[in-house]
Amino acid sequence: MQPAAGQDLTAAAWCGCRPPRAVGPATPTSCSEEEEEVACLGHPGVPRGCGCLPPGGDSAFVEVEPGEDRELLTEDDVYCRCLSKTLCHTSTPVTVGFYAPCGHRIYSLLDKVTGFMREEMARREEAELQKSHQKARSPEGWGLLLALWYLAFYKPVITEVHLRRKNIKFIFIRFSAWQYAGCDKLWAGLVTTLCDSIRHHFGPLPLSVFHVMGSRPHFASGFSQREWVLKKSTCLKLWGMLFVLSAGLSVLLVALLVPGIKDNHALKVIGSTVASLSGSGLVLGVVSVVKNLLISEKKKIERLTNSEKFTSQLGFMSKVRNEIEVLIDFLAFMEIFERRRLRIVLEITSLDICYPEKVAGVLNAMNTLLSDTNSPFIFILVVDPSVIVPCLEQTSCMKGLADNGYLYLNRTVTLPFSIPEMGVRSKLQCVEDAVQTREDLMYRIITRNVERNVRRSRAKGRGEPEAAAPRELSRHEVDAEAVRYIHAAFRCLHDAADSLYRYVPSSSVQVRRIVNTIPITLRLMLHHGGPRRDLSARAAAAWVVLANQWPCRLSWALQCMEDAGQDALATRTLWSVFEENARELSGAREALRRALCLDGDAELFERFLARDFPFTAAEAAHLLRFTVNLDHSIRREMGLLRDLARLARASAAAAAAAAVSRSVQCPAPE
Repeated sequence: MQPAAGQDLTAAAWCGCRPPRAVGPATPTSCSEEEEEVACLGHPGVPRGCGCLPPGGDSAFVEVEPGEDRELLTEDDVYCRCLSKTLCHTSTPVTVGFYAPCGHRIYSLLDKVTGFMREEMARREEAELQKSHQKARSPEGWGLLLALWYLAFYKPVITEVHLRRKNIKFIFIRFSAWQYAGCDKLWAGLVTTLCDSIRHHFGPLPLSVFHVMGSRPHFASGFSQREWVLKKSTCLKLWGMLFVLSAGLSVLLVALLVPGIKDNHALKVIGSTVASLSGSGLVLGVVSVVKNLLISEKKKIERLTNSEKFTSQLGFMSKVRNEIEVLIDFLAFMEIFERRRLRIVLEITSLDICYPEKVAGVLNAMNTLLSDTNSPFIFILVVDPSVIVPCLEQTSCMKGLADNGYLYLNRTVTLPFSIPEMGVRSKLQCVEDAVQTREDLMYRIITRNVERNVRRSRAKGRGEPEAAAPRELSRHEVDAEAVRYIHAAFRCLHDAADSLYRYVPSSSVQVRRIVNTIPITLRLMLHHGGPRRDLSARAAAAWVVLANQWPCRLSWALQCMEDAGQDALATRTLWSVFEENARELSGAREALRRALCLDGDAELFERFLARDFPFTAAEAAHLLRFTVNLDHSIRREMGLLRDLARLARASAAAAAAAAVSRSVQCPAPE
């Protein structure tokens, strides 16, 4: 659990992403790599992992893994790696809008994001071990007994040492809404899946003991390094109960066994009463633990939803929220016990093929139940906005709240990530995987595992990983450069002398969207070879603000630029392109009403592009490749409207030409 003051992500929060010292290559264990690649086989016909691709493809996005010079990353790999890198640093809770059209490619991209996050998790774990020489704990084996001991007799303390830890553990939960589409309350399926997965990961016994005897962590009063404080009251109560119990049993045994006192009935009653009263407290504690062990949070919520008085039951949502708060406190406790940060990554898929009422229920559950300020949740909402927006607008329960689905999504999502079109290298990888059989793909996984084991054995034979160190260092240098650009961009946002801060919105949700998007944009630019000489970190931050504040007008200008041809408009400013086609946008304002509601003040838009940040069409085309906070479905709708308008004009011109031709061939009689 992190302090509430640290929830707003500022430049200081990104100081944690400084590159660690050169410690050699940090590769995940072979088991996790195999599980990651086998998971990708669940979706045939989609790109998987990074493999050797034929030469001559687009080499714009190339990053070489440590010791793997021949395995080049595809464009999809680079986008997913930058997203996973950002999710390792961003503050929680965060809702990622994973915007992409429906299709199997979504699952492939999710597998890539999961794989890269596990890779970063393993690298951080090894770096933290070499830095602090403290191995992370796990509630398994002897660790389970130690966890129960701490749960019973100690209170956790959030210290400076804990806050400085960089190792992190992700717990991935994939929730397919389609599997619960038949139930009446789809949102209850989301909550029960979350509770059941956390219970299954840590085990039912620690969570049951925490329900009875656990305590939530509190912040240290100073710079103390003590992470555990003895529960003096609990120990005194326990020793007192044991003393009274032993005294009562002693009196009872004396009354039963000592000659001459056997006949003393009053002594027997006193001894049995004292022993019963003192022992009942211990028995009640054990019974409470057993009750929570047998009745899980999932069963409690299912019992509430199955009640006939469900709709009229007072305090129902409060009871469900209490269960979630207990889980959050338990995760905060386990963070200190395991000596690392914990993040629950909940991937919500197949939501855009469910009924509208159930879609709204799931989004409401995310907003009202799970988005606690101290919760360690990362929601990845995999949806197609062009499908979800009409669903939200059709629901009766969202009338007045979500009359505009785009606005509702904007208020829910704090990190938009629009999946771009498939690149050349990704498309070649997809075709290569499509023509291969499942056995060929499995054989590829085995071959890669053998190559990894050979590289590791050679590195161990040398005594130290000398061969992979230069490649790893170059990767750290890229991260260090990314941090410098990110800090420079953040300084522009809160610099009163810079004109950019005037365009930053006052809404905290929109500010978080901008702050969360800037690192991904800059990392993508660095993967592409760094920002151009005429484009700085300030320009990248300004572009992110532009896409966040005026998505409709920017999409219209980009679509007009694409239709006219980028080469023809390369030297013109983006504002001149928009101004030239503003009349056409005004004519289509009724069809684009929902998207236009997303835009801010029109006069500020003019001042932004015409005076403060006069982006050219060439610069806009360059930055568009790294833009993840612009919903592509809006631009697709605009392209369709312009195509229909061109067809209508062509049809009218053809009809007029035909009428003129008939009048020439058949002149009117005099």
